[in-house]
Amino acid sequence: MRLEGKTAIVTGGASGFGEGIVRKFLHEGARVVIADINRDAAHALADELGADAIAISADVTDGRSVEQLRTATKESFDHIDIVVNNAGVTHLPAALDEVTEEDFDRVFQVNCKSVYLMAKTFIPDMKARNAGVILNIASTAGVSPRPHLNWYNSSKGWMITATKTMAVELAPFGIRVNAVNPVAGETPLLSSFMGGDTPELRQKFISTIPLGRFSTPEDIANASCYLCSDEASMVTGVCMEVDGGRVI
Repeated sequence: MRLEGKTAIVTGGASGFGEGIVRKFLHEGARVVIADINRDAAHALADELGADAIAISADVTDGRSVEQLRTATKESFDHIDIVVNNAGVTHLPAALDEVTEEDFDRVFQVNCKSVYLMAKTFIPDMKARNAGVILNIASTAGVSPRPHLNWYNSSKGWMITATKTMAVELAPFGIRVNAVNPVAGETPLLSSFMGGDTPELRQKFISTIPLGRFSTPEDIANASCYLCSDEASMVTGVCMEVDGGRVI
């Protein structure tokens, strides 16, 4: 029960790493808002998980929608202790000069602008309480970029830098900010990262991970739980690699 008495919002919480984080946080005693653009999936997960999980449909690239998320959250919970910026997308593997402007804009709106909007909306309440935790789900792609995912890599590098600058600025207000850098995992985005999903492509990718497997939602959730718990009360500005050694 490491998160007992805490309340959390997890963006993109209806699937993939986000769903893993939601389940882990609930298991550790938190109350959780599943914020997802996929309304049906969010409500289905909340119905499965019980009264301590609520679903709120939200588009984290839209300021008005994020403000509505705050309003709806406060109707159910008095305050938010933890914000997990997990929502993310990628473009398909391509030469950097062949990625469409539409795909570029979508990647940076979901992966970067959403972090700004969530901060702009939720940090004032955290400042008023002189407490709070923000966790950004970044990527090893922002640490050790590979060809053909250039603009996705760049968006995650932005998120890593944002994490560190947020941590420095918000520390005087008692707010901690950290990130988790996963390697590719068993999520809906896996085939997009690899440019398909075949046994051969999987084996080629896994061969670059020293521990010899993809990450799982449970791996990311366990790291997230630690960073958001009081056990990590002296940890801020850290971007923790959960990658089986890929970036070594």
